[in-house]
Amino acid sequence: YVRALPPDGKAAGQARTAVREQLARWDLEELVDTTELVVSELVGNALRYGNAPGELRLLRHERLSVEVSDSGPDLPQIQHADVSDESGRGLQLINMMCRRWGSCRTPGGKVVWAEQDLPVRAGEPGPP
Repeated sequence: YVRALPPDGKAAGQARTAVREQLARWDLEELVDTTELVVSELVGNALRYGNAPGELRLLRHERLSVEVSDSGPDLPQIQHADVSDESGRGLQLINMMCRRWGSCRTPGGKVVWAEQDLPVRAGEPGPP
């Protein structure tokens, strides 16, 4: 699933809506809350540091992958925010909630991604 995102404050809301709708199509409603938070943080970072988000990509294979691209050249790093800081915790949250996350440069900027395990259903094997 791929969706272009607007280069403004509407991007995060549109991305959350896209997540809800696509995860419902994939019968993954139990991942909606976490995935909405992850995509909000990734889109917010793209707006703040990456010259606006380009697109949202959701991939479902052995895991659920969320990717947000932007045109900024700098790869994100986890910040260690003080208790009184009003920002700087987004990647810490993603790091705690997701199996893994990362970023890579692309010809047009970068992609930041995060992976979550799919829910284990009765009769199905767990994640590798």
